[in-house]
Amino acid sequence: MAAKAREDAAGRPFLNRSLVLGAIAGVALLALPHFVDSPSHQNLLILILMAAQLGVAWNILGGFAGQVSLGHVAFFGIGAYTSTMLLMNFGLNPWIGALVGGVVSVAVGTVIGWPCFRLKGHYFTMATIAVAELIQILFNNWDLAGSAVGLTIPMDKQGIGTMIFASKVPYYYLALGLLAISLGVNFWISRSFLGYYFRAIKDEPDAARSLGVSLTKYKLVALGFSTFLAALGGSLYAQKELYIDPNSVLHTGLSIKMALVSILGGVGSLFGPVVGATAFTLIEEGSRIAFGGTGRGTDMIVQAVIIIAIAVYKPSGLLGWGKELWSRFARRSSKGEGQA
Repeated sequence: MAAKAREDAAGRPFLNRSLVLGAIAGVALLALPHFVDSPSHQNLLILILMAAQLGVAWNILGGFAGQVSLGHVAFFGIGAYTSTMLLMNFGLNPWIGALVGGVVSVAVGTVIGWPCFRLKGHYFTMATIAVAELIQILFNNWDLAGSAVGLTIPMDKQGIGTMIFASKVPYYYLALGLLAISLGVNFWISRSFLGYYFRAIKDEPDAARSLGVSLTKYKLVALGFSTFLAALGGSLYAQKELYIDPNSVLHTGLSIKMALVSILGGVGSLFGPVVGATAFTLIEEGSRIAFGGTGRGTDMIVQAVIIIAIAVYKPSGLLGWGKELWSRFARRSSKGEGQA
């Protein structure tokens, strides 16, 4: 009991500091659009928030449960198409359509995940890519979904009810709110029994099975949370862009980006995808602005070199690197106080 009390006392300052920093970051993010007047800069902030939300959604399955999916764009696209088709064909409110899209994604994910989770390692990853490609082919040839031409959302009605706005600021707050919800779900999972089960499945699947944990069941649970949040991100993207087609919401490159921002920031951590999305989007946009006009793919080469350098020298991700630097600073500060 005494040891437990000392452990709690030691962890309390860290928890309090994290809460304070989180509150400060939240206030800053809420106020940020009022200091950024340029629509292009506002759009950059929205892209960062949306990439972070998708990374957080992917992190539940790929980070916590250790099931590396490179076909997650399928659920992003299903969410985008479901809400858009329900709005255009039945006039259904996009808020409700987004939830329906999430439910449809969970149902599709369950049907797909049941056989795919029998595969392990790179075989599972390959299967997710194949599934995403099949769904892209389906929408490319589905006339009701606009086929390869895509769907355009009409702008005849604007406002919070239709989720269509003339300025970028409302989309910023919608993306920020969705990111906050996704982080809240991740935090709850990490602190609940699900988080322990997911980490056990990731690190010691045989031991988890021997203790009575159903691997397939809890992989499907992780997939359900992950696909639902990814579908909500797809619905928000559709309402923001007002146009979707298979190439924009079902492209395999988007799946890779979901995984990359999580891995770049720190896979399996709560805020790793947020840090990774911020870094990746700034690198992506910065290199495009600086080198994209050459027509030689120089911007892509610069992006790849930076990402590879981070992966090689800081495999724990940017968040892990930050914690490492903070620990060094804390140790030097404590040594300085001791010498004084």
